[in-house]
Amino acid sequence: MPLPCQIEHSLTCPYCGETISLLLDLTNGPQDLIEDCSVCCKPIELSLEIDDEYWQLEAKTDSQ
Repeated sequence: MPLPCQIEHSLTCPYCGETISLLLDLTNGPQDLIEDCSVCCKPIELSLEIDDEYWQLEAKTDSQ
């Protein structure tokens, strides 16, 4: 089954530990993104990997 164009994804902020919601656009292929946490406002570096049927989101912090 093909991937949807957009998907809402919950992520735990690596800084404050709160769960935040992100809207991911899967039509642009693999991406490196920076999203600010909606709770603590710190930038979260994200890596989105996509293939034909699966996607994976990885969050990185300055300490990684």
